[in-house]
Amino acid sequence: MTHISTAGTTGTAGTGGTADASGTVGREDAAGPGRPSRERLISVDVARAIAVFAMFAAHIGPPAKPEGAGHLLVAFDGRAPAIFTLIAGLSLTLSRGGTRPRPQLAGAGRGTLVKCAVLAGLGLALTELRSGIAVILTFFALYFLAAEPLARLGTRALTAVAAVSVVAGPVLSYVLGPYFGYRVVGRGRYPGFEAVTSWSGFTDALDALLLSGAYPWLTYFPYVVVGMALGRLADLRRPGTARRLLGWGALVTLAGHGLSALALGPGGGREALLRAIERSHAYALNTPDPVQAVLGRQAGAIPSTSRAWLLVDGPYSQTPFETVANIGASLLLLGLAVAVCRGRTMRTVLRPLAVVGTMGLSVYAVHVVARAELHPHHGWPALGAFCGVSLVACAVWASAFRTTPLRRGPLEWALHALMPKGSGAAVRSGGGSGAVEG
Repeated sequence: MTHISTAGTTGTAGTGGTADASGTVGREDAAGPGRPSRERLISVDVARAIAVFAMFAAHIGPPAKPEGAGHLLVAFDGRAPAIFTLIAGLSLTLSRGGTRPRPQLAGAGRGTLVKCAVLAGLGLALTELRSGIAVILTFFALYFLAAEPLARLGTRALTAVAAVSVVAGPVLSYVLGPYFGYRVVGRGRYPGFEAVTSWSGFTDALDALLLSGAYPWLTYFPYVVVGMALGRLADLRRPGTARRLLGWGALVTLAGHGLSALALGPGGGREALLRAIERSHAYALNTPDPVQAVLGRQAGAIPSTSRAWLLVDGPYSQTPFETVANIGASLLLLGLAVAVCRGRTMRTVLRPLAVVGTMGLSVYAVHVVARAELHPHHGWPALGAFCGVSLVACAVWASAFRTTPLRRGPLEWALHALMPKGSGAAVRSGGGSGAVEG
């Protein structure tokens, strides 16, 4: 699956400082005397970089099996796009003041439109490489367009919308599926250049972006809204935030997976699924796990043949329980990153990882091209090579261009350069990219 993170200035606008080569802020502010704001920013970049590597694992790593090091892959299986998307919403809020939101500057809407157009165009171009990766950039363009009006909501209203969307989005996807021809199968698509070359291509792309795609707005936009609300509610610079993130993350993850297990087991959900499979998915009856066989053919999305499908929590199933569990996992990762980045020594050790997080859009695009051109054999060697090259290349780039705007990364710089002057986005998000992280 695929994911992005443009630019290395997570929350730069929220502090008003000057970004250094790693995309962090180099002055002290509301964090308090003697506590630099870069502590918080590096933690978000580290979390994003880990999601980048989880994305690599999904695309060129070995199968996620519960054995040896494979347990780590199982833990991240299906979570990378959710983490990226949630961090995108978090970064959007951080770029606008975080827990102390600022009024939107005049012309910011123009900056958002340009940003979305660039992301959509890049996403369509990468899709045409036929890399086998479900490119997410075009979906992100729609997410950011939809997020713009929500960014104006108060904290309570935004939090309420986030909570409702976690359930409403997947349920609407299930309910609407049959009306658009997706009762049994047909999900998991992603648009290419045909979206802009014909009317039928455009309508098909709109269908994929909203409902039937690999990362449709209905089931993935809730992660953006949750991330936006998190940025309003949690000051990552304050002591105790890491502990709260870890605690809530563990509770939410347990709730998502635990309630799903109860509903499928004692609640009789699995029996209902097997009956639905017998009626509508006969091809899966003789497989070792009929439920997973159906989900695999759906490219992750659930069919609309039984309401019991809404009870599953498997990777990419895009149900309320999976969404809740993925949100919990995102909180756990962010909490862990905040905790380990509090010490100066660990910030230094993790800086190369954070730099990867600041150049996520460039890293993402290069990895799609590499997958398309090199056709790497899936396995640990390929995964290690992709991760190692990313670490070294990003570090060299950040060092070579540390005194220039190119330090953001090549595509991050280009996105900044294309932003309309006076749009406000470049001022608030350290190059117009802070809101496109994840």
